[in-house]
Amino acid sequence: MTAPAEAWPIELRLHKDRRTLTVAFDDGARFDLPAEYLRVNSPSAEVQGHSPAERVTVPGKRNVEIIEVLQVGNYAVRLVFDDMHSTGIYDWPNLYRLGRDRDSIWQGYLDELAAKGLSREPAKR
Repeated sequence: MTAPAEAWPIELRLHKDRRTLTVAFDDGARFDLPAEYLRVNSPSAEVQGHSPAERVTVPGKRNVEIIEVLQVGNYAVRLVFDDMHSTGIYDWPNLYRLGRDRDSIWQGYLDELAAKGLSREPAKR
């Protein structure tokens, strides 16, 4: 499955538990993307930085939920998470890539957590 630039979403559905966003594209690709996965891979400058060296590994988001999906023009959505992170704009090619490459992106995230001694579990209060 390639990531065609022209792939267009035909369905965006936030599941009732607010922990999964389903995205289906007009080329037949369909992805169920967990909220935690989307949160830790936010395209925001807060997470991605302004260069690869500035990218932040975000721990403690195992239980995060998506509380709102906001359309941004006709090219993207902005996701609002229950930890109040809301600055990432997920354009269609990025959502497609996140779905298509989910296994390798997720494994890279888990490896980063382990290397930095961080956890997916939220901090104890």
